[in-house]
Amino acid sequence: MFLPSALTILALCAGLTAVRSADSGSVDLALGLLVIAAVLDGLDGRVARLMGATTKIGAEIDSLADAVNFGVAPALIVYSTVLRGQEGAGEDLGWVLVLIYCAAIVLRLARFNTLLDDDAAPGYTKDFFVGVPAPIAALTALLPVGVMQHFGDGWWTSTAAVGAWMVFVSILAVSRCPTLSFKSARVRPSALAGLLIVVAAAAALLMTFPYILMMVVVVAYLAHIPFAWRMQRWAASHPDHWDAAPRDRRIQRRDERRGERRGPNGVRRRTIPRKPSAARLGLRRPVAHENQIPAPYDPED
Repeated sequence: MFLPSALTILALCAGLTAVRSADSGSVDLALGLLVIAAVLDGLDGRVARLMGATTKIGAEIDSLADAVNFGVAPALIVYSTVLRGQEGAGEDLGWVLVLIYCAAIVLRLARFNTLLDDDAAPGYTKDFFVGVPAPIAALTALLPVGVMQHFGDGWWTSTAAVGAWMVFVSILAVSRCPTLSFKSARVRPSALAGLLIVVAAAAALLMTFPYILMMVVVVAYLAHIPFAWRMQRWAASHPDHWDAAPRDRRIQRRDERRGERRGPNGVRRRTIPRKPSAARLGLRRPVAHENQIPAPYDPED
C-alpha cells in the first residue's frame, strides 16, 4: 500500500517544483518536471493494480495530486512565463483566463471520478474518455510556453492569443467529446516496424527539438478527436459489439463498409474504369473521301 501512494506524492512534489522552477526562469526544467509528474501519475495506478494495493485513500490522493499537477501547476507556469508583465490590463485578464482553465480541470476530474462508479455504463465506454484527459489538457495548455521557448516572442505570446488558447483547452477538458483511452490498444505485428520508426523519430526530436515534438504531439492528438467521435458513435449504435475488443469492432466496421459496396444479391459491385474516348482526347475518326481509292495491300507492311 505504500509504494503507489509514494509515487503519487513524488508526482505532486515534481509538479509543485515545476512551478517554482518556472517562476525562477528555468522553463525547460519546469516542463521536464511536469513530464516526470505525468509519467509518475501513469505509473501509480498500474503499480497499485499489479500489487493488489488499490485503496480508497490512494484514489483520493491521486485525484488531488492530478488537480495540482495538471490544473494548478500549468496555469501558474503559463501565467508566470507568458502572461505576467503584459501591458495594461493584459496581466489581470490573463490571470482570470488561467483561473478558468484551473477550474475546468478540477471539474473534469470530479466528473471522471463520478463516471468510475457508474456500473451501468456500456462496455465500450472503457475505451473512451469523456473530454480531454487532464495530463493531455495540461500539455496542450502549455503549448504557448513551448512555442515561446522555440520561436521567441510574437503574436502567439499576446494575452489575446494565449487567453483564447486556454479557454479552448478548458472547453475541451469539460466537454463531452469522446477521446481514445489507448489502455486497451493492441499493436498488430505487421505495424510494429512502423511504430518503432515513429518512436525513433520522436526520440530524435526529443533530444534535438523537444518543443517541435510537443507541437506535433498536440496537433496529432487534436486531429484524432473527430475519428474518436466517429468510432464512439458507431460503438453506441451497435449494442451487440459493446463488449467486443476494439480490433473486432474495427473488423466489423470494415465489413460493413465492404457490404455497402455490394449489390442487392450480395454480389460485390465492380467498378470498371472508363477508358478515355477519342472525343475526350480531342481526336476525330478519319473519313475517306468519295474519290479516294484505298491503297493496295502490301504484305511487307
